[in-house]
Amino acid sequence: MSEPRLWAIVGATGTGKSDLALDLAQALHARGNPAEVVNADAMQLYRGMDIGTAKVPVEERRGIPHHLFDVREVDQDAAVAWYQPAAREAIRSIHRGGGDAILVGGSGLYVSSVVYEFNFPPRDPEIRARLEAELETGGLSVLLERLRLQDPAAAARVDPRNSRRVVRALEVLEQGSSTHGAALPERPVLWHPRTRLIGLRLERSELVARLDDRVERMWEAGMVAEAAGLREKGLEQGATASRAIGYAQALGQLDGNLTAADAIAETQALTRRYARRQVSWFKRYPDLEWWDAPAHAEALLTE
Repeated sequence: MSEPRLWAIVGATGTGKSDLALDLAQALHARGNPAEVVNADAMQLYRGMDIGTAKVPVEERRGIPHHLFDVREVDQDAAVAWYQPAAREAIRSIHRGGGDAILVGGSGLYVSSVVYEFNFPPRDPEIRARLEAELETGGLSVLLERLRLQDPAAAARVDPRNSRRVVRALEVLEQGSSTHGAALPERPVLWHPRTRLIGLRLERSELVARLDDRVERMWEAGMVAEAAGLREKGLEQGATASRAIGYAQALGQLDGNLTAADAIAETQALTRRYARRQVSWFKRYPDLEWWDAPAHAEALLTE
């Protein structure tokens, strides 16, 4: 009997990754393989972040076991260094039960930390505290310029609006290590030998239309009320959860700083930009098979 496989279904938000993961799990179950799903979306880790992350409701998971969904509160950190061992242990547990593990999500660094050999540089709380104090007094642009001077390649990879990543890159540099920043290792090595990476893609115009429509449906489904409830649980203080696209805009609408139309439009623009970054990230995977969405599970299994 061959060793269970690790599947990874990745790509831009809105391409149908969750549906394909469920279809694949069902198709494998029909073949006697008790496959299970493991989350690789940083924001779907959070309890209560449902509408804004397009999380598949429990009742729509077709009886397939799902791991690492709803495992953190919004005021808790979910850094990739926390996520990696948790995800790998979930995969090992599924494999011990004789099933394939299906990793699904579009958070590139989280996916990479699981599927590739990916070691994290050490942390130094004192350096981090000093850099965060500099961020507070001098602003992100000062730290970003320092990173550009010290490590131009890392600066080019890091999202210039993500203060946490900029601080982390500088923290690593000060310890004499090369930054992992938001990068793959130069020569990625698969963590699990029987790994199959599937990327879903859509024509840009079709994807944009789908994403814009989805944001509108999120607002219709109660995005503002969901954000209000999560604010009471500490959403705005959460290091990871507070960065989720759409929630700050929903709270801006709630506070009267944005109209509903402006909140929706801003969320749509940020979502489109995020999707572009996701595609760019996954294009660097040397082992990735690109499939046009919607892909069919049976076709994957006949390849």
